Amino acid sequence: KPLRRIAESFEGLARTVNSNPPLGSAEFSNACSLVSPLFGCLGIAFKFAEMDYVAKVEDLKEASKMIKSLQLLLEQDIERDFVRKPGSHTRNLLRVKRGLDMVRLLFEKIIVEEGNSLRSAASFAYEEVFSHHHGWVIRKAVAAGMYALPTKSQLLRKLNEDEASARLHMQKYAAASESVIRYVEELFHSRELGVDW
Repeated sequence: KPLRRIAESFEGLARTVNSNPPLGSAEFSNACSLVSPLFGCLGIAFKFAEMDYVAKVEDLKEASKMIKSLQLLLEQDIERDFVRKPGSHTRNLLRVKRGLDMVRLLFEKIIVEEGNSLRSAASFAYEEVFSHHHGWVIRKAVAAGMYALPTKSQLLRKLNEDEASARLHMQKYAAASESVIRYVEELFHSRELGVDW
């Protein structure tokens, strides 16, 4: 039941960020790694996102062995003037945050939309989060891949959920991840790094 584990993990992260201590990098990266299989369930349209997301989460997991909080992770990159360099933990954190945001928007749309197609929900989530960061070639490949998305019922079967349980866990993830995403964005804004790069 991957959706339940994802929802529970992000509810735990949301409790941490809402009670205001620093968010542990191991706790964060472990929760993010639970989201990785979702991209695989969406098929070819999100293959690029799956590969990118998984690699960035693995980097954050590795970094968490030495750097205890997300706050420290950014501060170390700032000190070394490494923030925007390819491969920096800060850059990878920003990419992971986008992946979480895309899944949040996808779930919110799946919850409210009727029918069995995921195309409009997935297209909306992609457009909102990723499209303006991608070149023409990737955008075209994603658009073509949208025709190969699984149906909602196929996705739920892959996730071992029925509609009612999936809706509940998707709602929990959407609410909890919003707090976590906001927390990560605030880490960037408070250091005047911005999030649109």
